[in-house]
This record gives sequence, structure tokens and C-alpha cells, in this order.
Amino acid sequence: MERVKNCSCDCNLDAQSILDLAPSPGKSPGTRPEDEAEGKHPQREKWASKLDFLLSVAGGFVGLGNVWRFPYLCYKNGGGAFLIPYFIFLFGGGLPVFFLEVALGQFTSEGGITCWDKISPIFSGIGYASIVIVSLLNIYYIVILAWGLYYLFQCFRPELPWASCNNPWNTANCVEDTHRKNKTIWAAINATNFTSPVTEFWERNVLSISDSIEDVGPIKWELALCLLAVWIICFFCIWKGVKSTGKVVYITATFPFVMLIVLLVRGVTLPGAAEGIKFYLYPNVTRLEDPEVWIDAGTQIFFSYAICLGAMTSLGSYNKYKYNCYRDCLLLGGLNSATSFVSGFAIFSVLGFMAQEQGVDIADVAESGPGLAFIAYPKAVSMMPLPTFWAVLFFIMLLLLGLDSQFVEVEGQITSLVDLYPSFLRKGYHREIFIASVFVLFSFLFVPQGGMYVFQLFDYYAASGVCLLWVAFFECIAVAWVYGADNFYDAIEDMIGYRPNFWMKWCWTTITPLLCVGCFIFSLVKYKPLTYNKIYEYPEWSIGVGWTLALASMTCIPMVMVIKIIQSEGPLIEVCDHVIKVSEFSFIEQNHSTFLSIPFTQDMSLLFLALLTFCSYLNHRYNFIVGTSDQTLNAISPSTSCNFANSFHTS
Repeated sequence: MERVKNCSCDCNLDAQSILDLAPSPGKSPGTRPEDEAEGKHPQREKWASKLDFLLSVAGGFVGLGNVWRFPYLCYKNGGGAFLIPYFIFLFGGGLPVFFLEVALGQFTSEGGITCWDKISPIFSGIGYASIVIVSLLNIYYIVILAWGLYYLFQCFRPELPWASCNNPWNTANCVEDTHRKNKTIWAAINATNFTSPVTEFWERNVLSISDSIEDVGPIKWELALCLLAVWIICFFCIWKGVKSTGKVVYITATFPFVMLIVLLVRGVTLPGAAEGIKFYLYPNVTRLEDPEVWIDAGTQIFFSYAICLGAMTSLGSYNKYKYNCYRDCLLLGGLNSATSFVSGFAIFSVLGFMAQEQGVDIADVAESGPGLAFIAYPKAVSMMPLPTFWAVLFFIMLLLLGLDSQFVEVEGQITSLVDLYPSFLRKGYHREIFIASVFVLFSFLFVPQGGMYVFQLFDYYAASGVCLLWVAFFECIAVAWVYGADNFYDAIEDMIGYRPNFWMKWCWTTITPLLCVGCFIFSLVKYKPLTYNKIYEYPEWSIGVGWTLALASMTCIPMVMVIKIIQSEGPLIEVCDHVIKVSEFSFIEQNHSTFLSIPFTQDMSLLFLALLTFCSYLNHRYNFIVGTSDQTLNAISPSTSCNFANSFHTS
């Protein structure tokens, strides 16, 4: 690239240093049609077929959260009314960022770290933040699969071990759930002290849970062996890169949908199913006044679409350059949300049946997360005819849903690291062996008797919605404001042959950043310290560890910015000035006729103004910014705002 316009201010800063910090539009070598026409060997392997990519992405982001988190959030946050904030965040944040990441990977033909060097090196911290989040996620997410595998093995006993109280791990307080319908027996029981057999199986047999996080206890070796087994399976799913991943997903990504349909049909035919579905979807519009409802909607979208983890960028990097990723991203987004919605019918129809069998309200049996997968649903299948068959079917579905999400995220992480260190990791299978071995060792943190407390700590902080919102905000800033939304649209048009709907550009420039900032602020304001079962309160030192896990990813972006500036030649003020005033440079890609200009400073002032106004509204509506006076709020007036914006436009 060459500089084609002189800087308006005179300075002694080295031009190459500025170019290193400035955005670098261009396609990755080896992916362009002209490269292929010249017979150049492509630097990157590609998907064998379009279906390989579609199933890999579908398997990567259609996971456990669709089945065990969305239905409960929908019920908890107003039923059908919850779909309003859900779709706002879907079309205003989830789909645009998902498409951005896939298109970015396809355009640059790079993984989740090095792709940002081609957009703007000063924002390469986004890639490092994503790799930290996905690394922490891969360490603890697979423990869920170990629990599921342990349950699956237990299903082949003559009787489901969580269906009765006649087991060595049961206590004197254990009462079988069928007794709750018998009023005579139930009246003689102290209901405040009883525990169900499925709860005791989960806590006393599977976890053998200790009293606190400080009481680590011995390793649960049965779980450790299950954990090792699922890591071995994961390794053989990715050991040949996209060649193996693209074939394994034909089973792992399709079979769960078949099982989900079977469980749905079985669920809706059970007595009490209609009542369960009513509780799932009955709208309560007043719940929309609660900011936590909007926080849940935003974080669920970012979780379920597996964005801000670098995985979608890595999967997109294996596409052919002319692949129509825009069309398929819309189709995949519809598949993801439809799966979440349909899963609610499958889950709540069964919960309605269970509530009727026990003679209790659905609110008493509704669970989310591990509580649904390992307590509520196992309890429900134990009440059905052929309980072993339905239990096996459910846990196989659970394993496959989690397995393809796990190995797709690991594959995306390996792709990012290989692109970062190609000379060391490009050849052989030692990269997969090394990464899997390191992860196995760290995963053993979760199999001692106190491992559940550590698991919740990671789940609550390490890959929290706050971290994902932080990364998504900077992704939009880097692409839409620094690189230029129009420039990125030009690149997409060059790839797919037409320009996407203008809505995507609006989201990248304004809507998504505003949603991220609003949800981010509310998440911090509504923050509640972590508890286990709403009873055990974590000690302060463990909360500090949790925030350290969260900040480990979030601080990557500003740290890399500072490092990039320090490494540049010239006085600090001049470096910063040129980075901010990147609009004063225009670039022409070498050997390419497309002229790329980057309007930045003027448009950035509008975004800053919008964010300032939005934060002012939040403070006025909810009064949560400490130390903000009325005089400060009054200072942010329309006239002041216009003068502020005009000062940028005229400078």
C-alpha cells in the first residue's frame, strides 16, 4: 500500500510507523481469483463442500445454551414478552456481529487473532481477548460433557439410580417424588427437610460436593476418567483440521436435531404438557420494565451465537473467497434462534408433565443450566414409561450438542494460534496434542469434590456476558469506524457479488455499539456476587479470582493498543495524533484498482455523541451513575451537543 494523500500537519514521524498502525485493507494472498488463475498454491486449506461449513457453524453455536438456558430465560422473563428484547438484540447485535466475524475471516483468510492485523494493527488486542475467553471456556465447558457421559453410563443399570432412595449415597431425608402425590404420606413428612433422590444422586454421587470452595477434597476418579474420555474424543474430531471436523459434524450436528424432534413429539403427548407450554409462552409485558430482562436477552444472544470467541472468524477463513457467506449467515441465524424456540416446547412440555405428576406448580420444577440437564429432566424421564430409553436418548443428545460446540471452539482456537505462529504449528498433529494435553490438566480443577464451586466461578466470570459485550463493541469500532463500513461493504461485494442490506452497516456503526454499551453498563450496575444454590456465598478472595478471569480478556484490548503505540517510532503525542486522525490517510491496495478511503474522525464524533446521550438517558432513568449532579446532566443539552459535533466537522 502507498500513501496517496499528504498529512495536513507537518511532523517528523516515520511514515512506515504510521502505516503499521493504520488500517490495512486488502485480501489475503492465496485466496484471490487472480492468485488462483496464476497457479499459486493457496496458503490455506478450504472446506471440501459448502455443507461442511454450514454444519460446522451450526454445530459450533447450536449447543447446550439453546436447550437449557433460553427456555428458562423465556419463562422467567415474561414468557412471550421476552421475545421482544430477544429479537431486538438478535437483529441489532447477534446477527450483525456474527456476519461480521464470518465475513472478516473469509475476507482476510486469517484466524481470530491475525485477521485484526489486516483491519487495523492497533486493534489486534481484540483477537487476543477472544483467544483468552475461548481458552477459559474450553477448559470448563467440557466438564459438562464429562457429567453427561457419567449419567449416560449410569443409564444402563437395571434401574435408573436417581429414581429411588435405595442407594448407598442416599440420606434419611430422601423422599421419592412419587410420594408427593400421596397426601397421606406427604402429610407425615417434614417437607422443609426432604430431598429428592435425583438431587442426592447429583450432589452426593456425581459431584460428591464439599461444603465450600476452600474444601477442595479428593478427585472424583470416575468423573476424571469421563473427562479424559471426552477430551480424547474431541482430539480425534479435530486432529486433521477441517478435513476431520468437516466430516464429524455430519453426525454431531444433525443427530441432535433428530433427537430433539423425537423428544418434542414425546413431550407434547404427555399429560400436563399444555400447562407447561402455557407457562413457557404466556406473556407478561410488565417484566420488560426490569433491566435484567434486557441483560438476559443480550447475553443469551451473544452466548448462543458463539461470537467474540474467534471461532466464527476461523471457520469463515476456510471459505473460498467468492463464497456467499451473507446468505448462509442469515440462514444459520434463523436455524439457531428457531432451535432455541423449539427447545422450549420440548423442555416445558416435559416439565408440565412432571409438575402434574408431583402435584406442584411448574415454578417449583423449572430449572436452568446444569439444574435442568442433571436434575429436572432426569427426574422427569424417571416418571415416564420406558425411562431408560428416554434417559439414554436425552443424554446422547446432550453429549452431541456439547461435543460439536467444544471441538469447533477448540478448532477455532487452534486455527488462530497456527496463524499467529505458522512456522512452529503449521505442520503435524503435535499442536492438537499439546493444546489438548494442557487443557486436560487445567480441566482437572473441576473434578475434585469442590470442583463444582470452581466451575461456577469460571462460568460466571471467565466467559461472562460482560466480556463478550466488551469485545463486540470494539469489533464494531474497528471494522465500521476505523477500517470503514463502506470499505468493508466493498470487500463483501467483491466476495459475494452484491452489497448486503444497509441494516448491517447501520448496526455496525451505531445500533450494535449502543446496545453493547447499554447492556454492559446495566450488567455492572445489576451485578450480584456469585452464590451456589442461592445459599452458599463465595468468599471474597474467590470473587477476586473471578474478576481476574474476566479482566484477563478485557484488558487485552487497551494493553495491545498501548504496546503498539510504544513500539512505534516518533514522539508519543504525534503517534496518537496520527492514529486518531486516520481519516487524513487514503490507501490504494497494491495491484488492485479499488480506491479505499477511511472517513473516521467526523463520524466517530457522532458515535461518541450518541453514546454520551445514551448514558445520560440511562442515568436520568435509573440514577445509577454515582456522583453525577443535575448541573452535569443539564450541561449535555442539544445546543451543546450540536456545537460539540460541529467542532469536529470543522476541524
